[in-house]
Amino acid sequence: MTSTQNPADKIIVALDGMNRNEALAFISKLPSLQWVKVGLELFVNAGPEILEELRDKGLKIFLDLKFHDIPNTMSATCKCVARSGAQLITVHGCAGIKALKQSNKAASEGALEVGLPQPTLLAVTVLSSWDSNNFSRDLAINHTIKERVIWLADLASKVGIGGCICSPQEVKILRKLHPEPFQLVTPGIRFNDDQLDDQSRVMNPREAIDLGASRLVIGRPITASSDPAKAFRRFCSSLNSDYD
Repeated sequence: MTSTQNPADKIIVALDGMNRNEALAFISKLPSLQWVKVGLELFVNAGPEILEELRDKGLKIFLDLKFHDIPNTMSATCKCVARSGAQLITVHGCAGIKALKQSNKAASEGALEVGLPQPTLLAVTVLSSWDSNNFSRDLAINHTIKERVIWLADLASKVGIGGCICSPQEVKILRKLHPEPFQLVTPGIRFNDDQLDDQSRVMNPREAIDLGASRLVIGRPITASSDPAKAFRRFCSSLNSDYD
């Protein structure tokens, strides 16, 4: 594999299942942590102020609220959250071309208004919790998961969205279709001895990076560990050596 110069920069730790105090206490256990994911649960529990608190700790933020609404609402919301300093923000690819295009423009404007760099919007393709049987049955979609992911990633790329969220199982084909700097951010990262939890389409961290993932979102294998710092170091080591 090609070792990463800074493996900690490739790992986004998901602060799911935590309140404000728990999240702030948790990050203090990982001194080399660089990226955190703030999802719906923490954002609703702690409020938008948590983003500033995490930034003040020197952390980069992946704001994973998966916006999906009519174009005007999505774009207005993206303009607001771009002022928070979050570097990565998720929107649903299936919101469509108009909503994605307007949201990307609005995010750029919102960041510019407060003197911050433009955040990268990431289009959610198909959540990594879906498997092929449930996807077809529950959503009545004729595409396979792979076809759907390719379609939505292509749509996002065409309108200038900076990357997408996909399971690691789609990384190889998407990286061939969308070279860097298009970002491929992948949840569903597990070692072979980790529990799957509610993830279906998973892969080990080193393989996902080797196939072209930009960053890995990892939650419970680190946050639910009896020794989160050790678990975090294990993931970092797996990206930077022949760790097994």
